Amino acid sequence: MLIILNRRGFALLAMLAASAPALAQDKLKVATGQRGNWDTSVGEIGQRAGIFKKHGLELEILYTQGGGETQQAVISGATDIGIGAGTMGAIGVYSKGAPVRIIGAETTGASDLFWYVRADSPIKSLQDTAGKTIAFSTRGSSTDSIVAALIREYKLTAKPTGTGSPPSTLTQVMSGQVDIGWAAPPFGLEQLDRKEIRIIASGNDAAVFKGQTVRTVIANAQVLKDRMPVIERYMKAYRETVDFMYADDKALEVYAAWLGIPLPLARRTRDDFFPKAAIDPDMIVGLDLVMPDAVAMKFITAPLTKAQLDELIQIPPR
Repeated sequence: MLIILNRRGFALLAMLAASAPALAQDKLKVATGQRGNWDTSVGEIGQRAGIFKKHGLELEILYTQGGGETQQAVISGATDIGIGAGTMGAIGVYSKGAPVRIIGAETTGASDLFWYVRADSPIKSLQDTAGKTIAFSTRGSSTDSIVAALIREYKLTAKPTGTGSPPSTLTQVMSGQVDIGWAAPPFGLEQLDRKEIRIIASGNDAAVFKGQTVRTVIANAQVLKDRMPVIERYMKAYRETVDFMYADDKALEVYAAWLGIPLPLARRTRDDFFPKAAIDPDMIVGLDLVMPDAVAMKFITAPLTKAQLDELIQIPPR
């Protein structure tokens, strides 16, 4: 049957189309360690820029105090994906049977992380930390692994202390509860500029971490199995967002507006601490070094086999 519409009919169809509900987006719950770090902001920037929506995804982002809390959220099924889980931590919980899979690299190298003291502290270097407390975020995080490596490499007698996020850590350092704090840009840069704190070490001072992927993107194993096409779209949007973060200064504007920080501070955070290669999700490197160190630091009792690594690391193809 041939239907002929007049101008009024076309107008009515246009109104109906405009009022129709938009196609539903697939929802993913994402646990993200350390709100505001440039490397952990891929989901937030991509969602605010409309990239994840373009791929049919809506992210519900939960911020945690560090990689340990992120892992637990994924293991329990409270979230589908975790951002910034320490590589050694992920390997460790997998070896104990936790339903965790690595679906991407999150950060390679550790030059973004630094350890600091109050400006008036007598501590000048790592060698002055005997009997002092040194901060990490949460058990299983990259900061936990780095502190353990610093203590081992430099034969320190400092006492590792979980302090949570950079803001809570700063409060504990400035009030004298903890001797050595940790931070990652942009947090801490303003305090450094005002000479309120002094850096005594960076993550790369733990030599073992210079060429390693120190943090990962993880997924719950059952979610990965049941929703593989959705996870594949997530990683496509993730990669596209990383490209956007380095190719278009609008990403810096999104980041600065979200955190309420000056644009120059956002640019300094990206350009001085995070080369694009550092957050390439397809590059998990240094596993040959990770395994013996994970054993030495008691994350695992024996290196994972190739079959185990193939099961643990399942990065969706580009």
